Amino acid sequence: MASLQASCILFAKPSKLFTYHSFQVSCNAKKASSQDVETSQGRIDRRNVLIGLGGLYGASNLVSNPLAYADTVKSESEKCTDPVKPDFKNCGTAYAENDPLNINCCPPDSDNIIDYELPRPPQRLRVRQPAHMVGKEYIAKYEEAVRLMKELDKTNPNDPRGFMQQANVHCAYCNGPHEQVGHKGLDFQVHESWLFFPFHRWYLYFYERILGSLIGDPDFALPYWNWDHPAGMTMPPIFDNPRSPLYDAVRDPNNRGSAVVNLNYTSSEPTNDLTLVANNLRTMNSEMITSVNNTLQFMGAPYCDGSNPRPGMGTSERGSHTAIHIWVGTKDKTEEHKYNEDLGNFYSAGRDPLFYCHHGNVDRMWTIWRELDTPVRKDITSPNYLNAQFLFYDENARLVRVKVADCVDQEKMGYTYQYMPIPWLCYRPPKEEAEAKARIMKISDIPNVAAVLPITLKNTVRVLVPKSAKGKVSEQLVIEDIERDTTKFIKFDVFVNDEDEDFEALDRAEYAGTFAQVPHRTKNEKSKSSISLDLTQLYDNIDVTDDDTIVVTIVPRSNGEDITIGGIKIVPASSESNDDY
Repeated sequence: MASLQASCILFAKPSKLFTYHSFQVSCNAKKASSQDVETSQGRIDRRNVLIGLGGLYGASNLVSNPLAYADTVKSESEKCTDPVKPDFKNCGTAYAENDPLNINCCPPDSDNIIDYELPRPPQRLRVRQPAHMVGKEYIAKYEEAVRLMKELDKTNPNDPRGFMQQANVHCAYCNGPHEQVGHKGLDFQVHESWLFFPFHRWYLYFYERILGSLIGDPDFALPYWNWDHPAGMTMPPIFDNPRSPLYDAVRDPNNRGSAVVNLNYTSSEPTNDLTLVANNLRTMNSEMITSVNNTLQFMGAPYCDGSNPRPGMGTSERGSHTAIHIWVGTKDKTEEHKYNEDLGNFYSAGRDPLFYCHHGNVDRMWTIWRELDTPVRKDITSPNYLNAQFLFYDENARLVRVKVADCVDQEKMGYTYQYMPIPWLCYRPPKEEAEAKARIMKISDIPNVAAVLPITLKNTVRVLVPKSAKGKVSEQLVIEDIERDTTKFIKFDVFVNDEDEDFEALDRAEYAGTFAQVPHRTKNEKSKSSISLDLTQLYDNIDVTDDDTIVVTIVPRSNGEDITIGGIKIVPASSESNDDY
């Protein structure tokens, strides 16, 4: 498949917030000022452009160096000896916030497990459409399929194709019921590792085939929530009709209708829609491109047989994916919904039909990322990854065993995505023209990082961190031993050489990246992981010519008192090796 070329879509003015305009932008407009961008209709003042696409650059420069993943992740990779496998025979109790749940998430038992073989791809691929653009005929078909799936809950609650049985798949794989084969008491977990994308791709694949089977339409395809494009940055209307089987009442009522989604969700959101859209585009560009200097930074850390679960999230999982879960889920915290159901907790997320639409776009992000023309390798060749296994019930209610290797190319699975412009692809914030660090108030009062570790994020933290070499070099910021309460929504943002005290806007050169998690159950309430953020392109946007240290600012967004950071360091970038994973 051809690599994605750098083309962008601009929006003329705020009154056209969700109206499509085909303003094509050259990504090679290097001489444009920070206030102007070139379009086919002439130069437009950046301040009048809704999504703020200024300072554009070519796709060949999206990532200047393929960098090695952090040492903490590599050490986990070296422990891998065999692929991880779920134990279906010993399915146990599901938990939320470490409380045992009074529900049974375990799938129906079967002694007959079939090694699944993908059908021969059809001559015409199933096409997943953006949910905000589907027509009446499709809506009627989709609603009927979900209605029939829910009807199975009444006629045969043990039918694995029923709506609640399908919802419980996510609960069983995410909230503790499944353990690893041969490792009593060790969770099998599909989040916070390199299994995140493959598991959810297989999950949606069978869910989609079951829906198509119920209505006798083998060409049926799920829609995707196009939340990475301004035209799709509200809840798709087809899911917001209380009379529809696609509706779920257990959602945040403040985020219905025209509410603009926040892909960098925090407990105190920006109130300006333009700020939200600009932040969303900046978030997408960061998690898909500028924060990704190697394969595992996007895909997630290695997770193998006997490994502790949740070794580390990729940029997309901890970014837009987590934000949507929390943004949609209820916040009322009553006894009935005290765990932020439905999308707000993994055990209940599959009960909302919007979950599958959301993950359709998550899956699309994996597809897009694999097509980006960057030096970062897109494939993991380790047999511990490719031979990792999951079990699902297919459209014929057969228990089937699948492998990661068979889902890497979605077209071999018989589907593709309807094209939509990708406005974040060429997005870049304006360069910081002056030396930001020199303007930070009383820089002499900022402590050296070694003097304050470990740090609990009760408040915003600013520390001086030594660079690996003076000036503009290829480096990455490693934040390690992030210990947090896994039962809570956790989030913090990271900035470099930022003198501002107002961190609402992410549309600026100093934004480095984010960390976030959806509440989930673990054997231990506390969990540790690490992240690394590429600084190569950030250095292009700020002046570090004479610097041998940088100021790292960490802004707690949610439950900072439950986050402790054990290490912060700058390390040189090094090339990926084919032997790494």
